[in-house]
Order: sequence, then C-alpha cells, then structure tokens
Amino acid sequence: MIDPLADVVTLLQPAARYSKVVTGGGAWRVRRAVADQPLYCVVIRGRSRLTIDGLEPLMLAEGDFVLVPAPRTSVMSSVATVPPDDMETIPEMIGRGEFRVGDEDAPTDVQFLLGHCEFGAPDAALLVSLLPRLIHVRDEARLTTLVRLAADESRASRPGRDVILGHLLEVLLIEALRSVPDTAASPGLLRGLADPRLAAAIRRMHEDPARAWTVAQLAGEASLSRSAFFERFSRSVGMAPMEYLLTWRMALAKKLLQQAAHGVTEVAGRVGYSSASTFTVAFTRHVGMPPARYARGQALGQIA
Repeated sequence: MIDPLADVVTLLQPAARYSKVVTGGGAWRVRRAVADQPLYCVVIRGRSRLTIDGLEPLMLAEGDFVLVPAPRTSVMSSVATVPPDDMETIPEMIGRGEFRVGDEDAPTDVQFLLGHCEFGAPDAALLVSLLPRLIHVRDEARLTTLVRLAADESRASRPGRDVILGHLLEVLLIEALRSVPDTAASPGLLRGLADPRLAAAIRRMHEDPARAWTVAQLAGEASLSRSAFFERFSRSVGMAPMEYLLTWRMALAKKLLQQAAHGVTEVAGRVGYSSASTFTVAFTRHVGMPPARYARGQALGQIA
C-alpha cells in the first residue's frame, strides 16, 4: 500500500547538519534566531521551557521530543530557576559537541540533545507546508534512541557516515510524525491521514497522481458527499483537495525534472497533464519558472 507520509519524507531528503548535548543549571535563557534548518530537541533529564515564535509555549519534561519543521525563532529557558525577562545566555562549549548554559557552579538540573537537520529537496518549503507546524511527542523511547544514534553518528568519522545519517533521519522523521496523537496534530497531512476516510482519498492521489481526479471522485474514495468531503479535507489538511493534489504533483514534477532522463513531455504525462504546454503553464505559475529552465538549472547546479 502507498504510504503518503513516507512519500513526503523521502522526497524531503533529510540530512544531518548539527547536534549537541546541552546541560544547564541555575537561571538561563537561550534565543535561537530564525534559521533555515528544522529544529529538534530531546529532553534527556530535567525540564525546560520552549517558546516558538507564533505558538503557545511548551513545558518540556524528561523523554519529550520536539520537531519544528519550518524556520521559526525559538527560546529555550530554565524552569527550576526562572530567568529574568531580559536575560540572554551564550552557551559555553565544554567538550566536543557538548555545551553548558547557566551558572557553571550550580548543580545540573537539565540535559537535552538539541540539533538541526536540513531538507535537501529543492521544493522543501512546499513539502513542509504539508506537515504540522510543531511536532511534540512525550515518552517515546524509540524516538530518544533514534536521536541518540543520529547524534553519535554525526560526531563520528566512520565509513558510510552520511548514508547512515540520511537513513536514520528519515526513520526519525517518520517515527516522530506517526507518534503524534491524532488530536494534537495541527492541520496538515498528518491530521488528514489520521482520518480513515480522508486517508483513503489521500492514498489514491499518491497512488495515481496522473489521473484526472475531480473532487467528486475523491469524495467517492472517501465515501463522503462532495460537500462534506471538501469541508472535512480543507479543515483537517489545511488546504482544499485540488490544492493538495497540485502541491503533490508539483513536488513529483520537480523531482523528475532533476533527473536528466525525463523530458518535459514525459513529466507532464506522469503528473496528470495532457500536454507539455498545459503542464508548463501550471508549473510556471506554481514554481515561478518554466519546467525546461528549472531542469537546466538543476543540471547546472544553479538551483539550491
């Protein structure tokens, strides 16, 4: 059976960037400016407070896992000792991949693994729009184990390091996403897949993206009326059914265009367009440049 969640994570091409173990004691507050990498955090022991720009603050406890797929400003701060509002702490390196925050003479009351990865897909922003804004999972030992393995591998210089890290991060992302309680997921693919009827329609879109789907046909796959399906899909996924289908088709098209073996006409047919001209119009509107130009840029390495 087609797995839409695995499809999206695979196309995202996650790769390791950086991870560090942080210990803290006393009062501290660390602000992380908006960056272009997804942020993740695992609390090894103790508690800390995480504030993500635009979201409700989170009180993190031992065993918690947090992933923020899209760039956002974040603030981590102590809980055992409340820091002053104007405090800004600079982490101090105490070893390779290890940092200390707060009073160096105070007993250690929190330890967490903090890091970021990158998405290698040229359409990462488009794919990230299908994911929840914040993923918070509590007491999932499998996640903690996976992150520890990724952190250990990132600091080592063993043969095959990058390959191992890539696979670990794919598994980590899928495990994190599927571990989120259905009721806790913000609108996106995850919430859509948690609804058995919507999941049936989403799987069909992924199984056969070239089909000339209509809302009525997709509603039939979900065993819902057209209006009920449209409203339920839009509320749960955060976009209308045809918008989701277009987003997925464009993601697939960009992936195919990266491969020199696929011409524009072939790609058009594989993602549901009857002609290269109609595909070119849709692709240009969605991506900002014609598919032929996009393909040339990929071949020359000019598009990140």
